[in-house]
Amino acid sequence: MKNIRLIPSCKDNIWGGTKLKSKYGKTSDAPIIAETWELSFHKDGPTRTESGETLIDLLSPRDLGTNCNDFSFFPVLAKLIDAKDDLSVQVHPSDSYALKNENSYGKTEMWYIVEADEGAGIYLGFKNDVTEDEYSAAI
Repeated sequence: MKNIRLIPSCKDNIWGGTKLKSKYGKTSDAPIIAETWELSFHKDGPTRTESGETLIDLLSPRDLGTNCNDFSFFPVLAKLIDAKDDLSVQVHPSDSYALKNENSYGKTEMWYIVEADEGAGIYLGFKNDVTEDEYSAAI
């Protein structure tokens, strides 16, 4: 297979900033870019090639390898994020819930932080132990 230049799908969520444009050369008509979906087979933002084709249209199961045979679509989404403001609470559903309700796989993530402003941080979990009932009542 020949080399293909990928054009990411850009998302302009309200918490985004301008670093993906000014520092990393991403382009969009929107004033901010919160995320660029660099490698995406997701229906809400598939990666395209310079010719306008999506990776879904361009790649065959043979190109993706035999480990993908068990999936109805390629379950990978690689993105860059510029979170200028606080992000929303992130919910990570299981595959069974997400497939039933969103026609997508659940969220299994790995974050690699390339750059962070002083004072930036990530919260994971709860400050105090809570039961499932307490959590359900709170939401």
